[in-house]
Amino acid sequence: MSEEINHDQMNHELINHDRRHFLRNSAMTIAAGEFAMVSSAFAQPSKLNPTTPNPTNVLPSKPAPNTSFGPLKQINAGLLNVGYAEAGPAKGTPVILLHGWPYDIYSFVDVAPLLASAGFRVIVPYLRGYGTTSFLSSATFRNGQPSVVALDAIALMDALKIEKAIIAGFDWGARTADIMAVLWPERCKAIVSVGGYLIGSQASGKVPLPPKAEYPWWYQFYFATDHGRDGYEKYRHDFAKLIWQLASPKWNFDDATFDRSAASFDNPDHVAIVIHNYRWRQGLVAGEAKYDDLEKRLAEAPVISVPTITLEGDANGAPHADPSAYAKKFSGKYAHHTINGGVGHNLPQEAPEAFAKAVIEVAGY
Repeated sequence: MSEEINHDQMNHELINHDRRHFLRNSAMTIAAGEFAMVSSAFAQPSKLNPTTPNPTNVLPSKPAPNTSFGPLKQINAGLLNVGYAEAGPAKGTPVILLHGWPYDIYSFVDVAPLLASAGFRVIVPYLRGYGTTSFLSSATFRNGQPSVVALDAIALMDALKIEKAIIAGFDWGARTADIMAVLWPERCKAIVSVGGYLIGSQASGKVPLPPKAEYPWWYQFYFATDHGRDGYEKYRHDFAKLIWQLASPKWNFDDATFDRSAASFDNPDHVAIVIHNYRWRQGLVAGEAKYDDLEKRLAEAPVISVPTITLEGDANGAPHADPSAYAKKFSGKYAHHTINGGVGHNLPQEAPEAFAKAVIEVAGY
């Protein structure tokens, strides 16, 4: 644990991180021997939740990368009909894996079977605006504000009759896990958050930063314009591939890997949700008044009390705070692991064993 952090410095780093992503621009071959390096990166041995049926807590040998979850499921949940993958025993400890932008459920295509084999019930939903998730009503406002995305996850848990789960994610998914842990801690057994504490506010998004700090957020300024919205609509696949390359400069993904995820961006609500999310975070558009109380609570940057593991890749091309800047934001049992081996922003897909190990470890907290 670090010494107490200067409040202004912490806020600067957290504001920087909240406004997200992507500075580097080269793609290199990912280092070999990832699993061996991942094992050495963890400071503590993992502990399996005693309610799961694998008492040895040993992940299977690294298989060839998976390319499919098998048939997806659909369920009405809150405002949405949610598309999701499910794996593992129905009575296992539930784990909900949440993706970010511009990614999708395939970020967890290798994580899910690892957790299922360890006895967890794994749920991997498409967020609103992605894949087979759709709105139940055409009249519903296409709202991308972060608290609403978290409410979607709570609604999914209700629909699946899951009272409490481990919530794990990266990018939008990590922010959602953080928000759920603050607003509904009774529904969160524990969380795994790639990138740490990502709860922000419209006020933080309005704070000007020095030019070098503003530069990585170029795409958010682009999205703030009609030109940018139209450009993302027209070139959403090219845009997403560029972000993948900038955010994970050492991940040598192939076209087939990208194309599997890119198909989810063809969702008819995708552009509207993405644009609203980033414009809302800059304070350029309003949300919905019925969520104002939730946003007021989040704007106070409350401490997270549920057990947490935060992760970071050693080659993350997205701007990110040093772990010491947010360590004090977690008051429950807590650990941070930096994953070595050229691991970028899409940590679950680039280092699935490390991500699965973190879930197993936090299940034992």
